[in-house]
Amino acid sequence: MNSKIYLALFAGILFASCSSTKTNNDLATVLPIETAINLSAVQDDKAPVTINPGRFTIETVTYRLPRVVQGTYAVSDFGKYVDDFKAINYKGEEMPVVKVDVNTWTIANAKDLDKITYLVNDTFDIEKEGGIGGEQPFSPSGTNIEEENYVLNLHGFIGYFDSLKNNQYKLDVTGPSSFVRTSALQNVNTKTSEDGKTTTTSYLATRYFDITDNPMMYGNLDVEEFMVGDIKIVLSVYSPNNVHSAASLKETVFKMMQAQKTYLGDINATSRYDIYLYLSEGKEDSPKGFGALEHHTSTVVVLPESMEIEALAESMTDVVSHEFFHIVTPLSVHSEDVHYFDYNNPTFSKHLWMYEGVTEYFATLFQVSEGLVAEAEFYNKIMGKIQGSRNMNDAMSFTIMSENVLKEPYKDQYYNVYQKGALIGMCIDILMREESKGNRGILSLMKELSNKYGKNKPFEDDKLIDEIVAMTYPSLRDFFDSHVIGDIPINYNDFFAKVGLEIGEGKVETNYIQNAGQLIFGADPKAGKVFFSELVTENSFWNEQGVKPNDVIKSINGTEFSMQNANQILQQVYMWKPGKEIEVKLDRDGEEIVIKTTTTQSYTMGKGILEKEDATATQKDLREAWLRG
Repeated sequence: MNSKIYLALFAGILFASCSSTKTNNDLATVLPIETAINLSAVQDDKAPVTINPGRFTIETVTYRLPRVVQGTYAVSDFGKYVDDFKAINYKGEEMPVVKVDVNTWTIANAKDLDKITYLVNDTFDIEKEGGIGGEQPFSPSGTNIEEENYVLNLHGFIGYFDSLKNNQYKLDVTGPSSFVRTSALQNVNTKTSEDGKTTTTSYLATRYFDITDNPMMYGNLDVEEFMVGDIKIVLSVYSPNNVHSAASLKETVFKMMQAQKTYLGDINATSRYDIYLYLSEGKEDSPKGFGALEHHTSTVVVLPESMEIEALAESMTDVVSHEFFHIVTPLSVHSEDVHYFDYNNPTFSKHLWMYEGVTEYFATLFQVSEGLVAEAEFYNKIMGKIQGSRNMNDAMSFTIMSENVLKEPYKDQYYNVYQKGALIGMCIDILMREESKGNRGILSLMKELSNKYGKNKPFEDDKLIDEIVAMTYPSLRDFFDSHVIGDIPINYNDFFAKVGLEIGEGKVETNYIQNAGQLIFGADPKAGKVFFSELVTENSFWNEQGVKPNDVIKSINGTEFSMQNANQILQQVYMWKPGKEIEVKLDRDGEEIVIKTTTTQSYTMGKGILEKEDATATQKDLREAWLRG
């Protein structure tokens, strides 16, 4: 939702009313809940937070921090990062507080409650395992509190009272005056202290959802602002060692988003879009969950600072384009579960195939549609998703998995929304192209759904598939019943045949850590060693360098290799491109082997998406409509 949608008319009245005598009851009122985060008073990586809800007229109130936040599909428990929680009455005295669970506090005698105070620990520097489903929040949904940079995913700092989620919020953030600060929330006031050392910026949010939906970044930032059509793009980059800058990424982001705008056509749901990029320097206390978390008009991205600029640009294109396409769904098309999200006990839509899968499909397809990548690279990405989906449970109902995504055995299948979910979108697209003789596809379907619903009207979850079938063709009914609601694996060759393609064996491009999706390394955890497996003989680049099975990796480009940093280093190797100078040291039965060379494109024999020799003109025309619509 566009954070600039608010009742400006009330702005003058609201701040004239901000005092300890204002009243809030169990009904939402026009009075804002006053909140404050003081970054100038941080001690031991803990930021003080103050919540002034106004005067209650009920006896007991409940205050919560989110257990789950939108877009993560995993339990985060932000309450466990709160220390020294206190309730203060109007006499300045502490009141009794009952901690109900890790995220919930209740306060009796609420009529006497003046304010709540507590300290917030950040999540970045205590991550043990990055990624969705880990013990800590996925890094892009987390928080950072350090001298040079503050990632303010506000759901980690500001909570809500059960009865007041729809109240307006006023948020004051105080920090050193030297800080650069970026936020899409409405800035209603800025005040610098008399000594000039600190500045307090006041923001207004129309309801608690807007607090959680509008992250901020403060500190030593590099910021670029530019227009893509009628959308203002604000790119904020934190690179702790100044390896990368907003300026160095501006052209990549501009080109990508311009192509997205062209691809989307008349879908235009926001006038501003913020990109917050935090580059992790790979230390023990650095964030490890690389990726991004979408918000309605912004995204928070965490990637390694050590990436080469070309690899970083490619990752930004893949990751940020996915998040930007969320302006289609769930911003314009979403269910009641999304519209009325419960942060403590959420229910989930059956349609992650659409929210995440179709979004990922758009982020993949638009690149070939708008000429950012060649067809061969697009086919490689689709083949990678097919292989990835088959490493998951390919015989599981997607709607059942989606609806139960926090529970076993379904939560371990979440990653499949980016694999099979995207492939479901592809199959629907090809079916619609076939039925309409190339004139309609899944993008046109999403536009029709957007026109029917829009950001303020949710659909009924159980009725969506029936509505899609009624808007399209009976063949989609069979597809949904068999492969989305049902648990029958998809035969992708049935769909590729419609566009003159097939999955076949041949020489396919691969990278430097895999053979067509298969990892070419093994590990000996007891010895703390990672080594090349038998599959290395089928990887043309390493085979040409004379690498043999069981060669142990000692170092890569001067960095000692260990079980502890293996994941981080192999992620970097995965992003290597042809033409990169490398030095790899191996241990072969006690003998050191040094490989010093320039990378070339690596190939392997495997399955790929190939053009059928007998493809007809009709199939080729349909393929062209599918790829370039």
